Amino acid sequence: MTVYVVAQLSFTDEARYRRYQARFPEAFAGHGGRVLAADEAPQVLEGDWPYSKLVMLAFDDEAAARGFLDSPLYREISIDRDAGARTTAVLARGV
Repeated sequence: MTVYVVAQLSFTDEARYRRYQARFPEAFAGHGGRVLAADEAPQVLEGDWPYSKLVMLAFDDEAAARGFLDSPLYREISIDRDAGARTTAVLARGV
């Protein structure tokens, strides 16, 4: 079953976030995921949205998503993401 990782980010140190972003493709490659959206200016249709960026990833299954999220390289580059942005992320199962 397809699963989605959805992240909302608020930049706190944009230089650190950009360093993470530059290495993201290398860490993401080979894990069978797809980037569905990575938007720093999404249109808010309803309610408040106090974030700087929205990211949506899709994976064939939860094992593939966890394989990426728990991979050594992703954990390594996430140090810069954690330093550069406050992040709220969820894993959601498709229907």
